Amino acid sequence: MINLKQKPISDENELSFAIFCIENVALKLGVSADKVYHALTDGSGILNGYIVPCYDILHSQSKEYIVKDIISCM
Repeated sequence: MINLKQKPISDENELSFAIFCIENVALKLGVSADKVYHALTDGSGILNGYIVPCYDILHSQSKEYIVKDIISCM
């Protein structure tokens, strides 16, 4: 489980980035976006405990880096 403080999505940019992350991780893993969303939220806290709080840093990285980073967290 990620140990950052939980932060809900607060604006359109964070929402768009969260969707980008979910969709691209799903493509990489060959599973549905719904399955990835649940993996990032239910119990793991990765979405609101890592992806959203680290938006400023993560969104400046390449798609490949972001996807690999999130998969390693999962």
